Amino acid sequence: MAQRAVSTKDALKHVNKRIGQARGSLRRQISLPVLFGAAGLVAFGCLIIWTASLTISAASFSRHLIGIGLGTILALFCWKTDFRGLSNITTVLMVIDIIVIFLPYVPGLSYSAKGMTGWIQIPLIHLTFQPVELVKIITVFIVAALGAQYNGRIDSVRNYVKLCGMLAIPFCCVLIAGDLGSGLVVFFSGAIIIMMSGPRREWALSTIAILIGLVALLLAADSLVDSIVGRDVLLKAYQMNRLLVFLDPTADTTGAGYNLMQSLIAVGSGGFFGKGIGNATQSASGFLPEAHTDFIFALTSEEFGFVGDLLLLSLFALLIFSTIRVAYKSDSLFLRLVAVGIVGIWTFQVLENVGMCIGLMPITGIPLPFISFGSSSMLMQLANVGIVQSIWRHRTQAR
Repeated sequence: MAQRAVSTKDALKHVNKRIGQARGSLRRQISLPVLFGAAGLVAFGCLIIWTASLTISAASFSRHLIGIGLGTILALFCWKTDFRGLSNITTVLMVIDIIVIFLPYVPGLSYSAKGMTGWIQIPLIHLTFQPVELVKIITVFIVAALGAQYNGRIDSVRNYVKLCGMLAIPFCCVLIAGDLGSGLVVFFSGAIIIMMSGPRREWALSTIAILIGLVALLLAADSLVDSIVGRDVLLKAYQMNRLLVFLDPTADTTGAGYNLMQSLIAVGSGGFFGKGIGNATQSASGFLPEAHTDFIFALTSEEFGFVGDLLLLSLFALLIFSTIRVAYKSDSLFLRLVAVGIVGIWTFQVLENVGMCIGLMPITGIPLPFISFGSSSMLMQLANVGIVQSIWRHRTQAR
């Protein structure tokens, strides 16, 4: 009996050892906090889109699931891929980036939705895709590759200006293509990478001051230039109206300020615990426009209240700070900067989407990552998760 007890004990030790080895191997291959954060957000998004589909015909829950399925496949592919080789083909990436930006204007591919030409329709299968979502991550790779060349310290103004100029190319191209919101995402994520590439503090502060001055000049000259030319040149009329409404939400509550006022009503009416699933009267009655896309945070607030918002933002915090940890652990400066750029994409889109729903940021068409309805966004957000997991997987093999 004693011998049998010893053998059973040894067997349990062997099983526990094998389980520990398996867990260790899994942790070496996958960042579990990033995985849990992303999975939690996808699950939360499924719940929100399902509730939206109860009253909003455009919120197709089946299409949302298809986007998640395709995005998961893309994420697995990215996880298996070693992206270090991309640091040597920045010129090729820049050419691809510019081509992708203007794909919606190619005859035969162009697809218009809601009066905007920002999509392409893939031939034969008739699926639509918004190329600017791909542009965001390509630009991150470009700026990260260029920033990594300076080994964490940019010593000359010439190199700093060159790096800023390379970011300006895709940023300006996106603006020319007519997508200010996505252009801001491209700019913010690239700027974060540049700041982490080691420029001097005075250069960065001078750049910020120049940008503020250029924006002020743009706003001041907009009406004058438009009156001279006879049409909108610098800012579209709806973009200027959104800025004016941001400064004074009560200025035009039935016109340009309508969306913001309805969003504020939805957020406030949710209270602490929300109205419950399917009881979002603002979106169900059609008062809150684009409740399943641009204003999905307002829908979340109305149905799940402050508690639901807190859970959602906690999941974003878990994902973002876990990705920062992945960047910190990587031995490759290039991959580290790529992870920082992805953090920039997620952080800006969350701050902008949530901020515009509560009146703290101007209204733009930026989706809430993993939550807003839209397969293009879901595909690329899950691809970003796969890229982060690839960086974690190759973190100690990159010298």
